[in-house]
Amino acid sequence: MNSNAENTNKLKRHFLSAQVDLSKFSNADFEPATAEEKKQQDVMGESTTFFKDGMRRLRKNPLAMGSIVVLTLIILIIIIAPHIVPYRYDQIITVNGKRDKSAANMGFFEYSKLEQQYMDATGVKLFPHIFGTDSLGRDYFIRVIYGTRVSLSIGIVASIMVLIIGLLYGAISGYCGGVVDLIMMRIVDIIYSLPDMLLIILISVVLDGVLSKALVGTIFSKLGSNMISMFIVFALLYWVSMARLIRGQVLSIKNNEYVLAAKCIGTPNRKIIKKHILPNCLSVIIITTALQIPSAIFTESYLSFLGLGVSAPLASLGSLANAARSGMQSYPSKLVIPAVAICLIVLALNLLGDGLRDAFDSKLK
Repeated sequence: MNSNAENTNKLKRHFLSAQVDLSKFSNADFEPATAEEKKQQDVMGESTTFFKDGMRRLRKNPLAMGSIVVLTLIILIIIIAPHIVPYRYDQIITVNGKRDKSAANMGFFEYSKLEQQYMDATGVKLFPHIFGTDSLGRDYFIRVIYGTRVSLSIGIVASIMVLIIGLLYGAISGYCGGVVDLIMMRIVDIIYSLPDMLLIILISVVLDGVLSKALVGTIFSKLGSNMISMFIVFALLYWVSMARLIRGQVLSIKNNEYVLAAKCIGTPNRKIIKKHILPNCLSVIIITTALQIPSAIFTESYLSFLGLGVSAPLASLGSLANAARSGMQSYPSKLVIPAVAICLIVLALNLLGDGLRDAFDSKLK
């Protein structure tokens, strides 16, 4: 019975089959794979997309992943904190409808005299002032939260503006080439020579009256004319670096065989740029946009520090640091807190941008 089963197995293995009969080999006949063979197996591994491959390398970068964790925590705090803290960013502390003058410039987790009397009389526990109060008696913690919101929002919006304008301008310039490229790049050179600080001041002064009237009753009225002027300057000046990078990428891609093949079958230029060229510029787009956000935040912060940022009572991190400058010796924490927040956000975004560059830049693989 057993011999019949063995004969059947032998027939199954040998009859028109490439299966190896392992019974004919011993352990000495097999050798472990060499390092070169293992490397070849990795190269021949499972296929992946550009984005998945980049994210896999990004996850191996501890600094980039740490930056993502820090930024995630900051975003969660600025979203959740206003729903927990009962104070508004523009609220001057009052007790029973009466302004509390003793609430100015309090320290961490302190209560004013009227607040303490109110808690003693009613037994009601008031929410503490985590970072104390500012010179006008407003809760400083919630002002830092809203200042972080404003600074991050400005950085993201400015980066999106730079991305859209620079992407369109650079792609058109590089793809058209010739006289069109020459004229468009000379315009970029002229814009590069313009001083951004001077333009912000001039636009703020010239458009102050016009923008103040135009913004009345709109969602932009709280930002003020200075902040709108800053956005206008970002749209006018800060896209030129993105445009140059995209132009260089398009010039190196547009003569590839698949682009020439698309032209031969009559594909419209707009579709060639959208489907064949810009997807191959994705690494440059991701890296430049990620590094543009901290640059925009830092620009907004120093402009707000100079008084050219958001209008009171709305605050940004730069305007908070500027307001605390006069009491720096008496209340240094009022300056240190927004300065640390700026440094933390900008450092995390820069490290994340470097990590994205290392992960998505094909030249660094």
